[in-house]
Amino acid sequence: MAAEVNQPASGFWWALRGSARREWQFLCHSSWDMALISWIPWLTMALLAAMFFSAVPRSLPVAIVDDSRGPVSRELIRALEAAPALDIRAHPLQLTEAWSLVRAMQVDAVIHIPAGADDLVQRGQPATVFAFYNAAFTTAGAAAFRDIDAALKQVAGQVALQHAALQQGPAVLRAAPVSAQITVLFNPARSFEQFLLGLVLPAVLHLMLCVAVTGACCRELRDGTAGRWLEENGGHLAAAIIGKLLLYVPLFSLYGFAALLWVGVIRGDGIAGSLWVLLVGQLLMYSAYAAIGLMLSGLVRNMGTALSGVGLYAGTSLAFCGATFPIDGASWFARLWHYLLPFTSYVKLDAAERYLAAPLAVSATHLGALLLFILIPGVIGYYRYRQAVLDPASWGKR
Repeated sequence: MAAEVNQPASGFWWALRGSARREWQFLCHSSWDMALISWIPWLTMALLAAMFFSAVPRSLPVAIVDDSRGPVSRELIRALEAAPALDIRAHPLQLTEAWSLVRAMQVDAVIHIPAGADDLVQRGQPATVFAFYNAAFTTAGAAAFRDIDAALKQVAGQVALQHAALQQGPAVLRAAPVSAQITVLFNPARSFEQFLLGLVLPAVLHLMLCVAVTGACCRELRDGTAGRWLEENGGHLAAAIIGKLLLYVPLFSLYGFAALLWVGVIRGDGIAGSLWVLLVGQLLMYSAYAAIGLMLSGLVRNMGTALSGVGLYAGTSLAFCGATFPIDGASWFARLWHYLLPFTSYVKLDAAERYLAAPLAVSATHLGALLLFILIPGVIGYYRYRQAVLDPASWGKR
């Protein structure tokens, strides 16, 4: 084996091209490996784009239990019916009937107007309207609750003005001494397509890349072809590895670019910051996960275990990146895992450039973090993978 490795080199670039050509020839003869990097990503992106095409949630089902049955409750019901996110599906006579609808998942929220609410309002006393939403489906429930709250505040303000005018005369009506104006920044439409699809597409793509790269590296060890692969490339292992990865990283970066154009330009309002910085960030992110796939291949040296590890590592990115669920106040392990994910740095870069048009210094911090995710796992992975390639005893593990 040592004699093979020490054969006269034929050049780094020659070895790189040869390794890339060899990997391509394998993919051409393996339909499922080729599918993983060709039509499966496109199909997945198309399905996800179709799922999130309705950008803002509409017609969320709710039920109203009106025990008051007065003019104020009727005005409130009209306001709820006019709310764009709500669809009044049922008017049960009792709360027990409404709970049955919630348990049957026929409604996401219940509004209860208690008996005597109209009488209290007409006497100038405060009345309480109860709103319940299903937190088991947090997104739908919270969206419904937001419009319920807005409708309640609108009717409450109108009733307060009318009551004051009737009791004390129009002259007493004046603006409140303190008021709040709430403005939603950087996604004013609260588009789930912009928010979730912009996260899900790169999350799915980097998981596919990780699986493809880890499979490509472990395959040489599993099939016992590592020695011949190295010999064919004149002993240039670094060139052989880079040539193998050249078929995956640029291709998935292209897919990521297409996803970014769809979410940010075609379906969105454009890129607020620099498109080029985002593209560089995507290239670095996919390169980082390729380096991590190489590292796991060298450390584990077993196809099945390495693929399981990379699935666990890359598959949890969306949950722990801090965009879908807040990481502040989480357990120390959740925060540690958050910082050990390249996807975290990319998500922050994406928000900085796609929404905020943040200063270059902010984006440079995230780009630097992604670069470290390439260098550290890449160096560790190269030396561990080299040991595996030069050790025939580690070959053949599945």
